[in-house]
Amino acid sequence: MVLKVINLGLPKSGTTTLNRALSQAGYHVADHRLKEREQDRPGKRRVFVGSLLYKGLYEVGDPMAYMQDYDAVSEISFIHGKFSIWPQFDFAMIKALQDLYPEARFIATRRDAESHSKSIMAWNNLGTTRLPASTVPGLPIGYGKTADQQMRWIDGHYEALAHWFRDDSRYLELDIASPDAQAQVGRHLNRDLPWWGKANVNKKAQDS
Repeated sequence: MVLKVINLGLPKSGTTTLNRALSQAGYHVADHRLKEREQDRPGKRRVFVGSLLYKGLYEVGDPMAYMQDYDAVSEISFIHGKFSIWPQFDFAMIKALQDLYPEARFIATRRDAESHSKSIMAWNNLGTTRLPASTVPGLPIGYGKTADQQMRWIDGHYEALAHWFRDDSRYLELDIASPDAQAQVGRHLNRDLPWWGKANVNKKAQDS
């Protein structure tokens, strides 16, 4: 398959919702982990999309080389153990995808920074432990502990993407809460989306 859609949004920005919408529209979506490839033995227990993107880029020169069964990618970053991988901040990675897949469409799912940070804080230990304890682009170790720090980081990411993709019609910054989000994505991809809603809702963030 040829890559058609890739999401450059941050975790908890609506990546699971986009994954479900694309899947129901007929795309074969790689989202965060490829569980169907995982094996219950050391070194094979976790297969992350972000790792495969870098493996493809540096071993073959094509980030999608090891994901030929997929034509869409939803969530690409992860923190697991000693690994902290964020391809959506890597403009060498993005340029490779732009050059190799000129017909691909880029989306950056986004939420209001305050509600986004609240969801990050409420999602397991992502905001309280993993972000501040990991080396993350724009968040050196020790930063990201507070909502203000996270909001600065969130806004900075999308401002950088907007600058990189300026005047590029292949890019859509998508406010996931927008009333016409479904229609925006459909127009951007030139494909009808049969489903749109909320997936993987963080009840703790809603209740707080």
